[in-house]
Amino acid sequence: MATWEEFAAAAPRIAEIFVRRHAAAGNLCMLATLRPDGFPRISPMEPRFFEGTLWIGGMPGTAKFRDLLANPRFSLHTATVDTQVTDGDAKVWGTVEDVHDAELHQRYARNLYEETGFDLRGREFDHFFATHLVGAAAVEVGGGHMDVTVWRDGASEHVVRKH
Repeated sequence: MATWEEFAAAAPRIAEIFVRRHAAAGNLCMLATLRPDGFPRISPMEPRFFEGTLWIGGMPGTAKFRDLLANPRFSLHTATVDTQVTDGDAKVWGTVEDVHDAELHQRYARNLYEETGFDLRGREFDHFFATHLVGAAAVEVGGGHMDVTVWRDGASEHVVRKH
């Protein structure tokens, strides 16, 4: 399993598309988790990059966090409304780890406040999930074809061109 930094080094094309689409959507992504009954749950959320890691955080007591605590597998897709995918899209998947580190939480809260004005400084975090990536894919459309770039942990990214 790879941290965001390790993933970005191994799959720079996918990482660039993910970061670009993440920013273009106002940091909005769609998080897929597994519900207790085994069916998928899709939830909008705003993951953040901090200290070389992609973090999943948010309001305490949410169903998506209960899902992740019970089964740490997830998928995260950049939000898009473009049915032609002209700006591309990307997704990553793997597992999460609930990190209980008050110092880290406060560094994150200070950074979040500096970047967005949203103030979590001094608050305790119930859950703060570090992602560990095992796979990713990105789509780019243009020139009469679609390129699907795929990455699996332990390998380099590769492109599959579809006409």
